[in-house]
Amino acid sequence: MAAFAQEVEPEGIDATINAVAGAVTGPFVSFIFAPLPGTSFPWIVLWLVVGATIFTVYFGFVQFRAFGHAIALVKGDYSDPNDAGEVSHFQALATALSGTVGLGNIAGVAVAVGIGGPGATFWMILAGLMGMASKFTECTLGVKFRNEYADGTVSGGPMYYLTKGMTERGYGTIGKVLAVLFSIFCILGSWGGGNMFQANQAHAQLVNITGGEASFLSGNGWITGIIMAIIVFVVIVGGIKSIAQVTEKIVPLMAVIYVGAALIILIGNASQIPWAFGQIFEGAFTGLGIAGGLAGALIQGFKRAAFSNEAGVGSAAIAHSAVRTKEPITEGFVSLLEPFIDTVVICTMTALVIVITGVLNQDPETGLYVWDAASGSIATADGSSGVELTSLAFGTTISWFPYVLAVAVVLFAFSTMISWSYYGLKAWTYLFGEGKTSEVIYKLLFCLFVIIGAAMSLGPVIDFSDAAIFAMAVVNIIGLYFLMPIVKRELLSYSARLKSGEIRKFKH
Repeated sequence: MAAFAQEVEPEGIDATINAVAGAVTGPFVSFIFAPLPGTSFPWIVLWLVVGATIFTVYFGFVQFRAFGHAIALVKGDYSDPNDAGEVSHFQALATALSGTVGLGNIAGVAVAVGIGGPGATFWMILAGLMGMASKFTECTLGVKFRNEYADGTVSGGPMYYLTKGMTERGYGTIGKVLAVLFSIFCILGSWGGGNMFQANQAHAQLVNITGGEASFLSGNGWITGIIMAIIVFVVIVGGIKSIAQVTEKIVPLMAVIYVGAALIILIGNASQIPWAFGQIFEGAFTGLGIAGGLAGALIQGFKRAAFSNEAGVGSAAIAHSAVRTKEPITEGFVSLLEPFIDTVVICTMTALVIVITGVLNQDPETGLYVWDAASGSIATADGSSGVELTSLAFGTTISWFPYVLAVAVVLFAFSTMISWSYYGLKAWTYLFGEGKTSEVIYKLLFCLFVIIGAAMSLGPVIDFSDAAIFAMAVVNIIGLYFLMPIVKRELLSYSARLKSGEIRKFKH
């Protein structure tokens, strides 16, 4: 990924952490984002696009056909409180959304638009719509092949459907290898995108509102990290029920704060919305002067969409596996709402605010965006990138909003971290066994990476975060290709019973 504009170099303890971590993660990042021979197109982006397209076609565009029923399920219309599981459909959706609706929507979109131009938004929306089918597939399998224990707890996710599902299909050995690889990458992903990136951008926004480079926090990310690590540890010690109780309150709150502010700006600039969409569509196919043109916009759009909504990654299947239901397909329906809410709605709103507020420098004569070769992104008035660019955009219309955004960013980061701690924990216990000692070791390591992420500079953090999460997708999607027929069978069975009236709404 290209460098970030005017990034403040870490100093002192932060600089030491940055140098060591960057050297360790570099080779892994290079492999995941290696381009296809003779092109600048990363092979991993094509992998995700092809997977989402195949699932969309194979299941007959299920993301559009089942949208209404998915909303009914979230409302609890078909929920039986006596079903096995730990959380409700809504809590499972909120937990999974808290792992996806986060700084990818605030900072990630700014990165995509800053490097790929407004056109990246078009590809982001397309990736979100197709990704709904990927999410549907993996979350159905997550519930179907979960482990249910005598004490009422459950463990599920790709680790389990790759072993049990692949064995059912006659590919047990391949499934076990894929499950181990997925677990390793999931642990790395929980430390990277689900942790380090969140802590990093939360710290950046706190520095932003406390004086920038003159702030007492500047160069002292480890201080922010320690405070966040302590708070995170207090919550994650309680397990999935504790996490679900926190996320079902935080997610709606932060969504109202952030989406509400975006709506205020968009309503106040309603006359410019058609122009902004014009920039998005034109930029999607021409690049509007940015380096890389169409390819640059497409790559950034798909990369950031995948990082934001995690469709095909397999992470959300872990949270959805804990749902109370005896019908695995119902959680597949519920989960397909995630990429829509996360990418199609919230990411698009962020991109529109950035484009409409004019924080990206545009040549008044040609209409092309001014490319800053030194920073590797579109030029901005003050060299902002990531969460700082989004903050600048909101601040042009609502002067005090950067302070409100700081609260939203910390809440987004916090909720994402506690959800990803659960994902990583389930992968950890799959590899090393269930038990209190094993769980505490993982949780302490997770909190250590909160501190490391807050102390590092954005470039290495976002590269490692992307690489770890996309590596999960490589393994997961291989398994999904093998297991698609099982999901198809579940879909046809449920649809027939719903049509015949055998499946009915519950009176609560």
